[in-house]
Amino acid sequence: MKITLLTTDFFVYALVIAQIAYAWQVRRSPELSANWRLVFQRPVGMASALVIGFFLSIGLLDSIHFRQALPSAGERTTVQYGETQSVLDLALRPLVQTRERSYSEPLAIQAFRKESFERDGQPVRDFPPLRFGGGHLPDRADHSSDVVGKTLRGLAWALGFALAFGALALAVAARATSTSAGQCLHRALRGQTSWPWRTAAVTVSALAVMVCLLVSLSNGYHVLGTDRTGNSVLVMALKSIRTALVIGSLTTLVVLPLAVGLGVVAGYFRGWVDEVIQYFYTLVASIPDVLLIAAAVLLLQVFIDNNPTLFETALERSDARLMFLCVILGLTSFTGLCRLVRGETLKLREMEYIQGAQAFGVTHARILMRHITPNLMHIVLIHAVMQFSTFILAEAVLSYVGVGVDPNTASFGIIINTARAELAASPVVWWTLLSAFVFMLMLVLSANLFADAIRDAFDPRARLRASLSRVSRRMGVST
Repeated sequence: MKITLLTTDFFVYALVIAQIAYAWQVRRSPELSANWRLVFQRPVGMASALVIGFFLSIGLLDSIHFRQALPSAGERTTVQYGETQSVLDLALRPLVQTRERSYSEPLAIQAFRKESFERDGQPVRDFPPLRFGGGHLPDRADHSSDVVGKTLRGLAWALGFALAFGALALAVAARATSTSAGQCLHRALRGQTSWPWRTAAVTVSALAVMVCLLVSLSNGYHVLGTDRTGNSVLVMALKSIRTALVIGSLTTLVVLPLAVGLGVVAGYFRGWVDEVIQYFYTLVASIPDVLLIAAAVLLLQVFIDNNPTLFETALERSDARLMFLCVILGLTSFTGLCRLVRGETLKLREMEYIQGAQAFGVTHARILMRHITPNLMHIVLIHAVMQFSTFILAEAVLSYVGVGVDPNTASFGIIINTARAELAASPVVWWTLLSAFVFMLMLVLSANLFADAIRDAFDPRARLRASLSRVSRRMGVST
């Protein structure tokens, strides 16, 4: 086995390391710890963070790539490797190998459209049975009872996981608070805790139910149906999560240095520096984003086609286009945050402590790095988290019009683009679009709710800190 590091994998790992370093800094900073504590003390913040963490775990599993060695033939001494795959691909291999001929509805045991085939030696035109869906049933009449049985089995697994998780959490809470497990359970059920453990338990239980049902029903059926080529829609939806996360995070990584750097410099120095920077981002904002992105992506595609030896596998070519899309999308999306940072810097430079630093001869670079930029980070953090979901939706729109990710890359935009023709078919193929809609809704809604929680906690004008303190004092619970 040979570990393969794609371009986007490198940045994904770098982001994980940066998050760990930031978490360490938060632990050492009382002010940051208090702000992030407020984020997770809100029920909506706790629930959305757990859902985002669930999607991030899937994306990380899909970011560990490797190539397996092919069986040696004859006297060949050099090792040949197969196509690049991820850990998530290994987990989903049973579903990938159960490919059908064409469309099939969720949990179906027969094809979606009639075909001509032989039955008992006679040519008929009917709905042919699926190779995998219901193939384990000796009698197809037992379909409904088998689905009910697998559903109950999945619910039983979820209940067992929820009970085990709840027992462990109660044991930890009882030991931390020096109280009995019954008292901790009573307070958690009534919502009388400083942390929203009741909301966390409900969210974890809902995720456990969803995962256990998918695992149980996937052992014999296509839970979300199949597409035109007979591939599982569930596999495509799960593989699209990494693409959405990469688009949202890496594009934000491109936006932040441009927006913060140019905005701070323009607001602090003013004069001709401010005018030049304003003209620059006004010019960029005046160019239609879709046209600029389309031209850049097409130029990259021509370069890839003319230099096929630069990439060993098709996945590396698709990854290069995904990386370039993040860069060009970030270059066309920094203007809003840049204006916001510039306006805030114009106010900060008139503060007394900034003027005092200038009077004492502190250098401009030190003032920018130590006094102005740190006081802007709450605005930058709020805007960055709110833009995360915007970039995910932008990828779906760009892929829909054909200038997004590579067609071989799994993404929600590709699924939606494919479903465009399926909605016009008769009968309507509805499950591909619905699957992409549900997964995107869960991811984008969680990101937006988490952004709202961060805004309320980090905004200096928010009254959440005072209200939580009053509630905690009224309940007699320490925050």
